Amino acid sequence: MDFKKRIFCHLKDDAFNVIALDIFHFQYNKNEIYRRYSDSLEIVPESITHYSQIPFLPVSFFKTHLVISGISTPEKIFISSGTTGSERSRHYITDLSVYDESLVKGFENIYGPIEDYTIFALTPGPHQNPDSSLIYMISKWITKSRSEDSGFYLDRMEILEKLLKQPESFKKQSLLIGLSNALIDFTEKFPMAIPGTIIMETGGMKGKRKEMIREELHAFLSEQFRCKQIHSEYGMTELLSEAYAKEDGRFRTPPWMKVLIRDTNDPFSLIPDGKMGGINVIDLANFNSCSFLALQDLGKINNDGTFEVLGRFDFSDLRGCNLMLD
Repeated sequence: MDFKKRIFCHLKDDAFNVIALDIFHFQYNKNEIYRRYSDSLEIVPESITHYSQIPFLPVSFFKTHLVISGISTPEKIFISSGTTGSERSRHYITDLSVYDESLVKGFENIYGPIEDYTIFALTPGPHQNPDSSLIYMISKWITKSRSEDSGFYLDRMEILEKLLKQPESFKKQSLLIGLSNALIDFTEKFPMAIPGTIIMETGGMKGKRKEMIREELHAFLSEQFRCKQIHSEYGMTELLSEAYAKEDGRFRTPPWMKVLIRDTNDPFSLIPDGKMGGINVIDLANFNSCSFLALQDLGKINNDGTFEVLGRFDFSDLRGCNLMLD
């Protein structure tokens, strides 16, 4: 089945359900680990008629098993960051063009054409961390932006300061995306008012500094940069799609991605909107690995369809793109 052509469009709920069910049956048949997990739950595939009934594989399986659908040779392996000695997730990508399309269309679904932006990144570059899906994504954005000033500036903060202080020279909207720890380092060294620049953080301190909750981090960055809102990106190694929040940490997903909330006391039951629980994600772009994942984050779905990330389960390993700064 050519899932790629089917998923990257403005899916209505009925169409999403049909494709999700098709991908579920494909992965049940072609993904050994997912089939074994589903069988352990005594799932009868033929009895499932809605995506909410599909079993969600614990995301931790990416640390301990080969999670892949089919027998194609991987083109790329994305590896998560992790603490010293901890197991790291590995996402085996058999078709990089799927991620290429998802990372562009997912961004443009919220922000419009990438060509309209100059991308400033406060992260390591692809040569420093070639296994990071986040760095891969930003690198593709930078290339597609076609701006001579777009680039990675973690080791060139003095140059970045000069560029950001000359917004009148920009022919495009400027976007500063960075690891939370790097954004704090930058604004402490070079405090400045840049209200016209979109500032997007990609995660918490994760061992690099005293942990801040999202509201505290955003308040600090807003004050330092003299801007009203800090944007957020929500993604991870195990997914090929991202969600974005333009304000107040309220994330929106692209049409081929859905978030559901599970009961913390009964992981196989979903709970209503507005209540906090574990985050389940359906990422149809993951059709070559596993599209149905139970994450280790806590969150809730709002009445407007956005979702918020409210924390992590206590037993979860530390996850942190900021560890790439080591």
